Amino acid sequence: MPTLYLIPTLLADDTAAQVLPPHIREVLEKTDAYFVENVRSARRFISGLKTTRVIDETTFFELDKDTLPADTRRQIQELMERKRNAGVLSEAGCPGVADPGAVIVSMAHTLGWRVEPLVGPSSILLALMASGLNGQSFVFHGYLPIEKADRAKAIRFLEKEAQQRIQTQIFIETPYRNDAMFADIIANCEPNTRLCVASNLTAPDAFVRTLSIREWKSQVPELRKKPTVFLLL
Repeated sequence: MPTLYLIPTLLADDTAAQVLPPHIREVLEKTDAYFVENVRSARRFISGLKTTRVIDETTFFELDKDTLPADTRRQIQELMERKRNAGVLSEAGCPGVADPGAVIVSMAHTLGWRVEPLVGPSSILLALMASGLNGQSFVFHGYLPIEKADRAKAIRFLEKEAQQRIQTQIFIETPYRNDAMFADIIANCEPNTRLCVASNLTAPDAFVRTLSIREWKSQVPELRKKPTVFLLL
């Protein structure tokens, strides 16, 4: 049976030497079909690792939130019939976590593929590791509601869950809305609740800080356009 490789990508530009093990290049050398969120950035990532693969001879299948499951199933079945290995690439970090990659992984299991996750950076786990919050019990919620009233309600709910379960609550936001998210957290949480802000992880200007809501009010960070993970407890 063929193998589906789950291949982590970079969180920050020009960090491959620091965050990717050599084995990833070895896998790229023998993989000639990929399921990706964005073909252009996937091609750039593979080319940047300077493998011997000819990028124009590589097949890319787009897999995003609008991709029809029937199309993806047909593509993976064709690869299986031709006994070709495939890879899954996220836009940033580990595929299958907070991206559409889980769809193709589920199909691969159903069809009997071997699934192999590769080591690489995950902003969610890196943020949790650096937060000092509960790493034994935690939940990742993805994106919170965009509408302000619904988002405020969601933040208060997560704070309650964190306090009652002693459980770290993790979520993210689109980078250009980070400052608004931070402001809403400060406005809706209790003074003693702890908030970790983990921004631009693995980059030279990476920022990770855990403070109480009371302390954050006088130390507002600049988060606009920087990939950021928020953690509450």
